[in-house]
Amino acid sequence: MQTYLVGGAIRDALLGRPGSDRDWVVVGATPEEMVAKGFLPVGRDFPVFLHPKTREEYALARTERKSAPGYRGFTIHATPDVTLEQDLARRDLTVNAIALPANKAATAAIDAAHLIDPFHGRRDLEQKLLRHVTDAFREDPVRILRVARFAARFTDFGVAPETMALMREMVAAGEVDALVPERVWQELARGLMEARPSRMFELLRDCGALAVLLPEVDRLWGVPQPEAHHPEVDTGEHLMMVLDMAARLEAPLSVRFACLVHDLGKGTTPAEALPRHIGHEQRSVELLRAVCERWRVPVELRELAEVVAREHGNIHRSGELGAKALVRLLERCDAFRKPERFDQALLACECDARGRLGLEDRPYPQRERLLAALAAAQAVETEPIARAAQQAGAAGARIGEAIARARVVAVAAALPVSV
Repeated sequence: MQTYLVGGAIRDALLGRPGSDRDWVVVGATPEEMVAKGFLPVGRDFPVFLHPKTREEYALARTERKSAPGYRGFTIHATPDVTLEQDLARRDLTVNAIALPANKAATAAIDAAHLIDPFHGRRDLEQKLLRHVTDAFREDPVRILRVARFAARFTDFGVAPETMALMREMVAAGEVDALVPERVWQELARGLMEARPSRMFELLRDCGALAVLLPEVDRLWGVPQPEAHHPEVDTGEHLMMVLDMAARLEAPLSVRFACLVHDLGKGTTPAEALPRHIGHEQRSVELLRAVCERWRVPVELRELAEVVAREHGNIHRSGELGAKALVRLLERCDAFRKPERFDQALLACECDARGRLGLEDRPYPQRERLLAALAAAQAVETEPIARAAQQAGAAGARIGEAIARARVVAVAAALPVSV
């Protein structure tokens, strides 16, 4: 029974990056032997165990054979006769197929002299290349998403030409069609949170997978916008700039997803109407709902995305609005009940405004102004107004109108705007 450190922890240590979680592979053991040593079995599809003290993951060395389409279509072989090299051969990229004996991995420093690297992962790290290990890569379509995600993380790495060719073959063969929603969303979410998320979507587009997974996003390239507002013109290029601005501003996942889907309606603008996109906001809402349904996006992310898609134009133009229109905008955004979500919506709009060629460092005063308007409106004490309205015989909508009027007065007093 031999144990090895494998994968991302070694890769990141060699790159001098903050360490990944440490994963271990065990050669020459059975599940029964692992349990006898106190390990806790947690693997559903193959033998994975938690260490009784460190809680790190230990997996038995295994091989895989494709037996059906999609992510789960594998027959797993995990017996004591599986070698370390056989286990490394089933991994996705050479930079993730490096191992180190456990007795040489006791410290954070990697003892390069004892690395086991049968597929030349260190060479590819030095050459900054993402390259598949073996042709078995084609058996798991999730690996296309993983390569794209790594491209978004390691922003100075390229994808080996033969790996890109293989990914295109997989897409053409329909392998991407068999991906399960949970895995697609998991990889998309991780990619959105990387240092340069645009690279993920550009790579998926380059290999053809984006047209299968997110056709609503894919069709944005080649769609023009008015140059006066969008010096970059192309809607797809604008979207990539918005995503990278979200990363620059360290936005949370909810904001980054809202950025991804805020302009989907521009891909369905009639050709004769271009480069204007009248009514694209509501079309974007309808399209993003379909995306969320397809990939089972969490409800709270979908709700924020809908607010941003529907209202981003009004938020951009909010400096022109009077107090009454500002209060109506706050109401449509549900800002009084969900002020934190409204703040996130404003951050997404800032990413949209600054995700434009040559305008990346332009200030976005709309955010501060709308937050000030919200604070002024929130300061209105609604209970006395509701009580007085009820005493005057008002009910229901009339009470709401009385509260809204008081908020308009408060906003007008706090900001240099007309009622």
